[in-house]
Amino acid sequence: MDKPHAPPQPEQPGAHREVKLDHHDSVRHHVHQQVRSEVERLERRIETLRLVKSPHAAIMISTYERLIDRKKGFLQNWDLNGGVD
Repeated sequence: MDKPHAPPQPEQPGAHREVKLDHHDSVRHHVHQQVRSEVERLERRIETLRLVKSPHAAIMISTYERLIDRKKGFLQNWDLNGGVD
């Protein structure tokens, strides 16, 4: 029996980037852009949390800092740095 297919999810505007998988540099550039934007987003969240006096802000900041460190480590290990320090 065939399983019903889920309807395709609508994409957010600007979220779709065409990546040519047969071009290594294109993939590396795409991954670098994606991880870099994630790091920037986390850094903005940390800035916002530092302004808020909530009981769990310190835990969230610590978690976001670990995520940033891991993402930067990934970029460094794969030689994708491009000035992400």
